[in-house]
Amino acid sequence: MPFKPIAIHLPQFHPIPENDEWWGKGFTEWTNVAKAKPLFKGHYQPQLPADLGFYDLRLAETRAAQAAMAKQYGIYGFCYYHYWFHGKRLLQQPVDEIIRTGQPDFPFMLCWANGSWTRTWDGNEDILIEQTYSADDDAAHIQHLVTYFKDNRYIKIDNKPVLAVCRTEMLPDAAATAALWRNAVKAAGFDDLYLVKMEMFEAGVPPEKIGFDAAAEFQPDWRNFPPQQRKPWQRIANRLGLHTSSVYARHRLIDYAALAKKMLAKPVPSYKFFPGITPGWDNTPRKKKGGLILKDNTPEKFEYWLKEALQKYAPVSTNENFFFINAWNEWAEGNHLEPCTRWGTQYLEAVSRQFSQQQK
Repeated sequence: MPFKPIAIHLPQFHPIPENDEWWGKGFTEWTNVAKAKPLFKGHYQPQLPADLGFYDLRLAETRAAQAAMAKQYGIYGFCYYHYWFHGKRLLQQPVDEIIRTGQPDFPFMLCWANGSWTRTWDGNEDILIEQTYSADDDAAHIQHLVTYFKDNRYIKIDNKPVLAVCRTEMLPDAAATAALWRNAVKAAGFDDLYLVKMEMFEAGVPPEKIGFDAAAEFQPDWRNFPPQQRKPWQRIANRLGLHTSSVYARHRLIDYAALAKKMLAKPVPSYKFFPGITPGWDNTPRKKKGGLILKDNTPEKFEYWLKEALQKYAPVSTNENFFFINAWNEWAEGNHLEPCTRWGTQYLEAVSRQFSQQQK
């Protein structure tokens, strides 16, 4: 049984009033991308878009070009981040336009990014908009989502719309939320709801324990990094308690190949599980300190990881066969399949080769 590759999609490439207020007029992810600078010799920054350019997701032409490119290289569908804060939505325009216009004709699903937004981009401090929860909000939320589920392009498993949640551990009662959502979706005419918990900061919890159907591997796996790459003098300085201004003191540098090796050595979970992979990671364009750099990533190393993962894992069933790639377009995190000026379409070509091999 072949896997279906799902690329996680960030809809932050258009201005919204809230980002204007928090970050300055006209802010989008491109703002951080364009101002990035290399922090050490060989550091690939700025990472700049090639084929699709500095696009605006409010434009139908942009959305069509993304879908056409994804389809050309064998991506099955997009998983759009969905932002809902107790009834307030953010960055909703691209997906709303996909629903309204019926274009592009390309499968999609949603992933509720349910963390608070902060100035540090990690949900830990200086809150810009806080995530809160209640049963009433769960009910309102699922009624809103049903409007997306009814679209015939929405990804489903046996007439069950697939909905992912980033941080299930943040839900006060995940099982109660899941039960409420399932009842509402059944009342709307579907057989059920297919719920996926993204394993971002919590793993090893069988999804059925919280009323979910499956888990998905989110890469990079924050909990299982190999040791940070450091220069000898930096390790000595750390032992002596000396603070330096070097990139090693301000950011974490992890070897991409070492990460891939460690991820491939992880045991296969006993529960329903969709594997995942990342082409790279470098969020220093967003963060002055505390960033993470997956160092020395290349299309060849990415393809090796992908090939080995496809051999290691088997789809759960004929229909439960997703493989999540993080991400399609996280440019300010150095994490994108979309072509850049250094690598062009090489990451996409690797995806096309490896997933097409499954058909043979």
